[in-house]
Amino acid sequence: MLTDQFNRNHNYLRISLTDKCNLRCTYCNPVDLPKGYFSNCNKMTADEIDQIASVFIRLGVNKIRLTGGEPLVRKDAKDIIRRLSKYSIEITITTNGVFIHEFLDVFQQAGIKSVNVSLDSLNRSKNKLITGRDEFDIVLQNIQLLLDHGFQVKINTVVMKGINDSEILEFVEWTKNTALQVRFIEFMPFKGNHWMDKDIFSHDEMLHLIASQFEFDTLFNDKHDTARKYKVRGYQGTFAIISTMTKPFCNGCNRMRLTTDGKMKNCLFSQTEVDILSALRRQEDIVPLIKQCIWDKHESLGGQLNNQDLLDDTSKIQNRSMIHIGG
Repeated sequence: MLTDQFNRNHNYLRISLTDKCNLRCTYCNPVDLPKGYFSNCNKMTADEIDQIASVFIRLGVNKIRLTGGEPLVRKDAKDIIRRLSKYSIEITITTNGVFIHEFLDVFQQAGIKSVNVSLDSLNRSKNKLITGRDEFDIVLQNIQLLLDHGFQVKINTVVMKGINDSEILEFVEWTKNTALQVRFIEFMPFKGNHWMDKDIFSHDEMLHLIASQFEFDTLFNDKHDTARKYKVRGYQGTFAIISTMTKPFCNGCNRMRLTTDGKMKNCLFSQTEVDILSALRRQEDIVPLIKQCIWDKHESLGGQLNNQDLLDDTSKIQNRSMIHIGG
């Protein structure tokens, strides 16, 4: 088992298949992407992803989430999903939902049972404003397609004050007759997304707003859960809040990340990375690198976001943009 110096066991690996995306969500994509960035990135091959994943699994990983960018735009995504399905682990995926109908059979064959779909507005024009593309109808259709085929569906909604916080109640109402989980995510700072503290609509603000219209109960939360879960009485679905900024959940963190260019991050906000891919290509043992990376993990928020000076001037935060890390 991979254990850090704060006695946290790590069994959950998130692998970014690509930093390309067919959408241009404002909170994820830096405004000033350098020309040719995507084509110049030295990505892991499908075989290398398989090799690296097998090492993590030997070290105790029993859950892998595939992320991006948009993971399903990668041309060999189906091959990668099939390769990973041979392991006795849980495989999940986070997607913007546009291509789900093309992958449904592969999801089923691979034993994927849970899919996270990003959707930041239930208003078509506002969704286009946030994502930069008009894909609203196909995303809603694909969400329903997943539900019709028995998948557990979680909706990831990044809440930004003055942008889509007015839709929180509408999202909760969606759970009345639909058995999905809507997850409201506090807006987080990454390179190039112009985050400011005033843009956060906090966990407490969300609950206060929801309580003004709904009676809800608090559900059980595992120590590793990032989302605090709730359920409106009598509703089929649930809602949850991921409160990274105002109520961090670092004490139970069991997550590791692998970027599409093979760098390991022990935290979403870590300023350091470990080059796993280069070591693999040199035919070196990557186990010591993985273990040291986990041991070096900070107690909370990558050792950066608990520094108010950095939050006051986010240009000083040493990290990639969200799309280059993996969702």
